[in-house]
Amino acid sequence: MKKTILTNWRVVIAIRPSYTHVKISALGFTGLDSDLDGTLTGPDVELSVAPRPLGDLGYASMSDRLISDDVDGDYRRRCEAMLAALLREPHVRSGRVEVDEESWCSHCDNRWEEMTADEAADLSTQFDANSFEGEPVCCREAIVEARTARGIPAPAYMGGAS
Repeated sequence: MKKTILTNWRVVIAIRPSYTHVKISALGFTGLDSDLDGTLTGPDVELSVAPRPLGDLGYASMSDRLISDDVDGDYRRRCEAMLAALLREPHVRSGRVEVDEESWCSHCDNRWEEMTADEAADLSTQFDANSFEGEPVCCREAIVEARTARGIPAPAYMGGAS
């Protein structure tokens, strides 16, 4: 069975630098003479904004799992609220919520990989004539489980019907 872990929640926004008339000193380039502190210009710039961890209480911090029964849902809601607030700013052109997904096999703990349509159609890479797009390729247990769920027999060399 496929286990998916969501990590690195973030809000990505595009801002119009020329609209903001922000000085480069606002980016942390301090100590410049006033003549060297120019205004930002150019095409839209994308910035990523990471939400504060759920377990960061300000005065103490703890595991997100101790704070929430729905960590992914809480991060999604926190990021969506951040995005809504940021989109109200006139210089924010667009935005989106992003998250990284990592998938693992619950049987062998290897990274989850699936057979592509080309691999399923290619005699040199398919397990047998019943191979299908999306079939796991990591271990026997995952293959048998996926095929059983679809009513397909396991490959003969794995103890299935020939």
